[in-house]
Amino acid sequence: MDDLFSQIESKPLSLLPYDGDVTYCGHLIPPEQSRIYFNRLLNEVDWQYDQAIIFGKHIITKRKVAWYAEHAFQYTYSKTTKTAKLWTPLLLELKQLVEQQTKEQFNSCLLNLYHDGSEGMSWHSDAERELVEQGVIASLSFGAKRKFSFKHKDTKETHSVELDSGSLLVMKGATQRHWLHSLPTTKKVDTPRINLTFRQIRTE
Repeated sequence: MDDLFSQIESKPLSLLPYDGDVTYCGHLIPPEQSRIYFNRLLNEVDWQYDQAIIFGKHIITKRKVAWYAEHAFQYTYSKTTKTAKLWTPLLLELKQLVEQQTKEQFNSCLLNLYHDGSEGMSWHSDAERELVEQGVIASLSFGAKRKFSFKHKDTKETHSVELDSGSLLVMKGATQRHWLHSLPTTKKVDTPRINLTFRQIRTE
């Protein structure tokens, strides 16, 4: 069932048939405004190469990341810990747009910069202890269109969607418990993509 949702209209669409709640909201931001946001994010965000500990080895990825929040939250994934920088006016503006659309509140954002299709993310779930259990993650994309895939942890059933520039994807409920997700690499994309994942970090 891979690529079942590769061609969809810009309207809310539920992507998973069971054990999760993922909605593709279509285009939240028009194309011209998306290009402006992409360029501002590229130049204004404090991008750093991502790091991970894999099989005991310290790895520095080609992908760049940034971590922002309302407080200097610490967030640990891939056995490395990051301390958040405080919101910038640009990120607060985008957060407000996402919160208006989702009717949810977010206190942090993990940003990813993929320089081209050779950079992606392998299968994983966002279930770190710092995150609110069964909380909401809102993913806002700018730049190159990329395929985003889901795979059920037990049945191995897969579903994919093409995330266009200015589009919003929302994951919530039991999604992280039952489904993995990934950004597959591809030789067909030679331009960059910026992804903002607005998150709910535990405060107690």
